[in-house]
Amino acid sequence: MVLTVDRQKRLCDQWGADLHTEHEKYLVKHCGDIPVFVINYPLALKPFYMRDNEDSPQHTVAAVDLLVPGVGELFGGSLREERYHFLEQRLARSGLTEAYQWYLDLRRFGSVPHGGFGMGFERYLQCILGIDNIKDVIPFPRFTHSCLL
Repeated sequence: MVLTVDRQKRLCDQWGADLHTEHEKYLVKHCGDIPVFVINYPLALKPFYMRDNEDSPQHTVAAVDLLVPGVGELFGGSLREERYHFLEQRLARSGLTEAYQWYLDLRRFGSVPHGGFGMGFERYLQCILGIDNIKDVIPFPRFTHSCLL
């Protein structure tokens, strides 16, 4: 099942509110405990490099999350903004132009349309093992300064 902007809008308190784990689990349960794709997130919630859908007045990005029973979000992905002037404008609006000048330099002479996705390893383990709490599938203890570089 795929939830679009309008369906997501009715299930959230207000347009533009982010989905938390409990919201994601509710959506999966509401749709019959099957995997659910949520698409077209609000532009303000996502990073600058996600491709703008140019769908005024909603201003969404070409992003997708796969929600699964018992876990919530398992995969997240998006198309990447390849249009230089859009990247430049979004970074300027966010006040990040100086910090991400290197990113703009990589795309100054053009880029190809492309995308990417990621999967949380612990969430994957949680899904296939049927474990309720993500803390129970973390393969090694994590605490401050535990990783020496």
